[in-house]
Amino acid sequence: MDLQMMRSDKLGYNAPIVVVDKKYYTYGDPEYSITNIPLTDQDLGKLSEVVEILRQFKGFSHFRDLSVMVQRLEDKIYTSRTHRETFIDFEKNDHLKGLEYLDALYRVIQQKKAIALTYQSFKAKAASQFVFHPYYLKEYRNRWFVIGCRGQEEPLLTLALDRIGRIEETGEAFTPCGQDLPGYFRNVIGVTVNAGQEPMEVRLFVNRDTAPYVLTKPIHPSQQVVETLGNGIVISLLVQHNYELEREILGFGDRVQVLSPPQLRRCIREALHDAMDQYQYESCNTNLHHQIRRLEHKGFAILPHLYTRKEMAHAKAMLARYQQSKGETVDKPLYAIRNVSGVVPGLKNVLFNQNLKNLLRAVHPDLFLSKAIYFDKPPNSNWYVTWHQDHTINVREKIETEGFYGWTRKEGMTGVCPPEEILRRTVTVRIHLDDTDAKNGALKVVPGSQNKRLSAEEIALITQNSLPVTCEVACGGVYLMKPLLLHSSAKTTNQKYRRVIHLEFNSLDLPNGLEWAEKIALD
Repeated sequence: MDLQMMRSDKLGYNAPIVVVDKKYYTYGDPEYSITNIPLTDQDLGKLSEVVEILRQFKGFSHFRDLSVMVQRLEDKIYTSRTHRETFIDFEKNDHLKGLEYLDALYRVIQQKKAIALTYQSFKAKAASQFVFHPYYLKEYRNRWFVIGCRGQEEPLLTLALDRIGRIEETGEAFTPCGQDLPGYFRNVIGVTVNAGQEPMEVRLFVNRDTAPYVLTKPIHPSQQVVETLGNGIVISLLVQHNYELEREILGFGDRVQVLSPPQLRRCIREALHDAMDQYQYESCNTNLHHQIRRLEHKGFAILPHLYTRKEMAHAKAMLARYQQSKGETVDKPLYAIRNVSGVVPGLKNVLFNQNLKNLLRAVHPDLFLSKAIYFDKPPNSNWYVTWHQDHTINVREKIETEGFYGWTRKEGMTGVCPPEEILRRTVTVRIHLDDTDAKNGALKVVPGSQNKRLSAEEIALITQNSLPVTCEVACGGVYLMKPLLLHSSAKTTNQKYRRVIHLEFNSLDLPNGLEWAEKIALD
């Protein structure tokens, strides 16, 4: 009888319920829902009565928050009765997940009940289930959050409704909240509260064009004008330093400047630098194919901005930790690390970013890593490299093989000079972790000298009668080179670091049972 009632128009549903295989019921229209049915005249009449009652309270301070709700109801009734398009647009997110839990959470908070919650944050690999004691619901930028804790003496948690997978009842006793939750968010922008952190005074300069917008819509209730200048205003906020504060400031771009405190000023400056790096990538990728053609004809090419400052800082920090773990001191420096991508944890993930992968695929789709060395040329070092070609590759073990010669053993690897065919397929990628110029050991090269293996006499003749090119590369840039290209490096004279990660790639397997010592696929 319930199904028949839903099929009929007595309740206004007219639900298209059908029987499938004489086994179960379903809607004939998969998109149908009783929540989508139009309002009846009776419904509209009742809603109109409600709106008339609520409108009487719109001017009272205690009911000031009703104004938006009343306006929404009036608009809905008008469009339903007249079948006309709405002429007022409220901010909303039709694709927001988790709203189905809003009513259930409101009820359990009202009834002071604990729940079993299935939740998966953006950082978690899998969902977890735990008992949760909800206290408070908060909306921020069209996204809903529930605030609560996992039990007695546990800190407050702020959980996004769109990351909730399931809510179930539990028989566990409810743990009451001992905090003033409306006041809990008093000193923050958004929903991220750092427990125990005192609010700080933030001073911002707002330029003249943006000042009216900030004055009419304050960034935070604590906002005050400290100073009025000819080109803008200085305002102060009393807030905690959190993610939402940074995002709010960054949203103004160059129209707002952080004056204090220094830590926030530094964070915003670094974020803007990193943002600028993202646009530098575009010029790098646009220039990619031109530089690869240059690599083939000249034997070398330079690609700037392949890595961000943040990535380079991360790589240098990991290398420094590894050097310290190996007992590096001033008296015992660690100038080189072989197989660096394998022995330094996490470094490969930083080095093989999408830009490097795009570059290597553009050079040859089948490239793999065959050698990785880190060179640390500190300011007090004065060593340099004379004119030469790179002949040596690293293999797993020594096997007498035709065409291979010059076998050497070093740090557990066998170095060998292979046939020129293998060297011509080799591509060297030097990742510069510092700005490199002629005064701190930048490479000098003889363009076009990469096509054959040269004798010592030929190298002397060519270098004495050629005009070399100094390859200056900024931090985060990459220098590409063919191994037979004649190159050298100068002595350091400006007391600056020149740290480089030297990677070699090839696309050929070795003959006669030989194996590459460090063969690592790109993916």
